[in-house]
Amino acid sequence: MPTDAPPDRWFDAHLDLAYLAERGRDMHAPLTDCRGPLQPAAVTLPALRDGNVHACLGTIFTEATKDGGPPGPYAYTLGDADAANRAGQRQLKLYQAWAGGGAIDLLPRRGAPASPPTASLQLGILMECADPILQPDDLPEWADAGVIAIGMAWWHQSRYAGGNGSDNAGLTDLGRALVPIMDEHNVVHDLSHLSQRATDELLALTDAPVIASHSNCRTLLPGDNHRHLADDTIREIARRGGVIGVNLVAKFLDPTLAASKDPIPGDATIDQLCDHIERICQLAGDRAHVALGSDMDGGITANDLPKGIDTPTDLRKITDTLASRGWPHEDRGAFAWGNWARFWNLPAG
Repeated sequence: MPTDAPPDRWFDAHLDLAYLAERGRDMHAPLTDCRGPLQPAAVTLPALRDGNVHACLGTIFTEATKDGGPPGPYAYTLGDADAANRAGQRQLKLYQAWAGGGAIDLLPRRGAPASPPTASLQLGILMECADPILQPDDLPEWADAGVIAIGMAWWHQSRYAGGNGSDNAGLTDLGRALVPIMDEHNVVHDLSHLSQRATDELLALTDAPVIASHSNCRTLLPGDNHRHLADDTIREIARRGGVIGVNLVAKFLDPTLAASKDPIPGDATIDQLCDHIERICQLAGDRAHVALGSDMDGGITANDLPKGIDTPTDLRKITDTLASRGWPHEDRGAFAWGNWARFWNLPAG
């Protein structure tokens, strides 16, 4: 059991908040009254406040579909750039409306100091799949509107890069053109969901610090699963001063669940999550490059999280388990807050 107080704040680097709102969840309601699909719910804005999540990356999540019409307002037919742009703009405007109403503060791009917070949640906008960007030259408009990080693809191959389900496709011409423009405007590259080839090609084109907002260790899971990070990629993220956010989805933690053809949910454990955390630290050579990227409710429910974690109030169970493994309070605080805070220039304390 831990012998000192748990960390008093959290930074979660991957929450699909606008997506959940578009699915019909009242993000301003408590979990017991938030309505919509994906129940039982784990995340709303009050639930994050109750769990001491003071900062996060909130995604612009858009999904390409190959067969039939798009299943929702966040989706578009694969290759339809205009539809992807409309879907992305809707979510961007939702975050801006929350900021205008005082529900969140928008984080600035990396390198710029954040203003003292006025809301309980500071949120940086992470674009998960770059297809909403019509052309690379449009990137500054998205950055000026609040986008501080971009992962070029989701599962499918986007117009910019191969995703983890794309049979190892690499960067496209558009993707190669986007890299230096992102670097020029201090928009951070997110490697989560990229294929290994796209990851390697991206890293060859930029020397900038990069992140993986919500990925785990490939070597702790069966097969060559590009959804998670190879050892060499983990080392390279750390070498550049980046951070990896560990993902709480059960099938991304438990090897048996990962190998199963059955749909989730399943009972992964917090100890299995901590195995991924400590593997990252072993490869990085320290505890400065791992943090949280929970992906709570990212198309799943609270039932799909590790046993014992149902809402953000349960996050302290992770640091309690790390304490039982000998982690001192300072390192647990770095995992919960300090490592992401350092990367995004927020106060460490």
